[in-house]
Amino acid sequence: MSMIRLLLAEDQSMVREALAALLGLEPDIEVVAQVARGDEVLAAAREHRVEVALLDIEMPGMTGIEAAAQLHRELPGVKVVVVTTFGRPGYLRRAMESGADAFLVKDAPASQLAEAVRKVLAGERVIDPTLAAAALADGASPLTEREREVLRTAADGSTNGEIAAVLHLSQGTVRNYLSTAIQKLAARNRAEAVRLAQEKGWL
Repeated sequence: MSMIRLLLAEDQSMVREALAALLGLEPDIEVVAQVARGDEVLAAAREHRVEVALLDIEMPGMTGIEAAAQLHRELPGVKVVVVTTFGRPGYLRRAMESGADAFLVKDAPASQLAEAVRKVLAGERVIDPTLAAAALADGASPLTEREREVLRTAADGSTNGEIAAVLHLSQGTVRNYLSTAIQKLAARNRAEAVRLAQEKGWL
């Protein structure tokens, strides 16, 4: 039986080690690489000649969605399974747009995760059914890429001036993007707009 060479990317070491141990019990899966940062995924996938990358969404350096897009561009033969604690419909949509082959929530049983790894290698797509239904009901994000960027930068409470400096925009432009985003999300203020967009997985 040929072993499936798997890379595991998860920033919480306890979760990563537990996942590695559980997947290591499968007779046909070998965890050949583990990383804690999204920006280490591509190099590790290359070095260890992995066939499947299992990526968490929330990671330092680069999100799992960004790492999935990078793998899709640079190593299109590597299959990508995205796992997340946050079952947000917007995450699912963005993960699929980035070239992910499967999207599952972390509390799925290990056997389901192992089955997803086998299925993506066989050319199938695997999506958590509850999330798929929610994503369809929710529709696409109404925000443009720039509006998302401005809201993301505003999330830590930055002033318009600070956001403008980070994104190399004028303060007036930042104000315009924020007010459009607030209107689109039917929010009362920027804090509520950030919260709503985060809950949907649009940021």
